[in-house]
Amino acid sequence: MISIIICSINTANLSDIKKNISDTIGIEYEIIAVDNRVESKGICEVYNFAARESKFDILCFMHEDIKMHSENWGSKVLSIFRQNTNAGVVGVAGSTYKSLTPSSWHCYDIDASEALNYNIIQNYKYSQKERVLEFSNPRQADLERVVCLDGVWLCCTKSAFNFYQFDEKLLNAFHGYDLDFCLGVGQKYSVFVTFDILIEHFSEGNFNKIWLKEILKVHQKWSSKLPVNLIGLRDEKIAVEEKRGFKNLLIRMHKEKFSAMEMLMVIVNARKSKIMTFKLYVKLLNFWLKVIFRGH
Repeated sequence: MISIIICSINTANLSDIKKNISDTIGIEYEIIAVDNRVESKGICEVYNFAARESKFDILCFMHEDIKMHSENWGSKVLSIFRQNTNAGVVGVAGSTYKSLTPSSWHCYDIDASEALNYNIIQNYKYSQKERVLEFSNPRQADLERVVCLDGVWLCCTKSAFNFYQFDEKLLNAFHGYDLDFCLGVGQKYSVFVTFDILIEHFSEGNFNKIWLKEILKVHQKWSSKLPVNLIGLRDEKIAVEEKRGFKNLLIRMHKEKFSAMEMLMVIVNARKSKIMTFKLYVKLLNFWLKVIFRGH
């Protein structure tokens, strides 16, 4: 028994996913689809509203531009939560390391492929790449505990949602909600990637300036808790990768016309983290000055 929650902006996509769910889920379910075409509310507000209206103990927040390929996937979801009593959220793509450097779930500027766990068929809407099965399972697990998940498909317990809801006061667009939700739920529950459920996603993420602004909000909120290292990356590697990640971020922010103060505050805010040593802090301040006055 699963309550499926969809923030909808495309009636054709919604019709397709409804039929696909009916054909594949294999258990009793309800769909709460919120038509967001006119009001264009933030996804956090939509998800919170729909979750409060739901009647089942398992919630599944999913994008409408996906296709479920696994048969009887509903029973698989229920089995995961029954067998893992501390499970709070389950998805199909996540990372066992979440960087202090502002990023999405996969920490794209951190060179740690061993931290990536995903099983998804990816299509590309904004580029000319070919459809591909993206798969990474470093420890050959059926279920891998991670820090954060991609929001394309998130299942959680009602108790986990009641413990930590989507932060609609902080995030009023369509980005960062998955990262914040997993970090919040993860304060009490475990977050997992399952390799037993395959979905297809018909568009990739759009990591534009709007996305980055939302990600910066999430990191301002959680920097004292970051990084989270479930994979056991060595301190030396973390220091090198985080420094490189911050430098790349500052260069990007300069290119995208963020103000000097906005760039500075990213560094100042990260000072809350236990890994931000005074030495690293000074190095990043010097690099910030270099970017501001010399460009990149």
